[in-house]
Amino acid sequence: MVRRRRERWAPLAFLAPAVITLLAVGLYPLILAVITSFRQYLVTKPRAPRDFVGFDNYATVLTDPTFWESLGRTFEFLLIVLPIELALGLGIALLLHKPGLGLLRTLTRVSLVIPLATTFAVVGLIGRLLFNREFGVVNWFLSLVGIAPVEWLGQPGTAFASVALMDIWQWTPFVALVLLAGLTMVPPEIEEAARLETKNPWKVLRYIQLPYLLPGITAVLILRTADILKLFDLVFVMTRGGPGSATELISVYIQRIGFRVFDQGIASAQAILLLILTIILSRLYIRLVYREVEA
Repeated sequence: MVRRRRERWAPLAFLAPAVITLLAVGLYPLILAVITSFRQYLVTKPRAPRDFVGFDNYATVLTDPTFWESLGRTFEFLLIVLPIELALGLGIALLLHKPGLGLLRTLTRVSLVIPLATTFAVVGLIGRLLFNREFGVVNWFLSLVGIAPVEWLGQPGTAFASVALMDIWQWTPFVALVLLAGLTMVPPEIEEAARLETKNPWKVLRYIQLPYLLPGITAVLILRTADILKLFDLVFVMTRGGPGSATELISVYIQRIGFRVFDQGIASAQAILLLILTIILSRLYIRLVYREVEA
């Protein structure tokens, strides 16, 4: 009897450390953020009572024009970088999927991991060095063709473009590897027969390869959308949201409210709304992509 009980509880004992860790680093902060979002919580007044204010914090956020501006800027960033990453990643995946590459395919796969292994903060630091007006490599190349140095991080348009380029550099390899994995699932005999039937690569992609790519595309859309909506490190290191508010994405604005204005209640409400928006977009992606499959 005792032995049976031990065998029954043994798997739970092995899982317990992982479950406790997940609850501690995941669920507890989320619950705390939800509770804080319904309270008046100023860090500058630690002894002040944290009164329950209901949905007042959410009403303040939803009527804050700066919140909507930063959210709109974030979606603008999303609509620029995500299609480019998908297009470039698909192109790289299709090139690597061609037969006969051998060692070159292996070396390219290894090189694609390098940007993914680089943290956001380091990528931001690389971006600051690349786009530095005086010593940056980008301006050095421009000087070779007689173009005057550009203040890349000091002007709104070029600063926004610089951050977008660094994000594209870091995450295009991820998209390429995910889509390449999808292409390896295509049955070789079906793909070969399709190539013999038609010389049009678009038809092969549309009717043979795309159904196997859809799960990967859906995963990329969900993961990259969530990443961009919470993108902070890269932007903060490169521009700190400037010049002005040109690169102040929603995560940078939440950080400013929470750790510069020190209003944790408002910042928590903003974060919860951002989480809800991310979940809604993820569901929309799944429904739209698989509706196309059913059609």
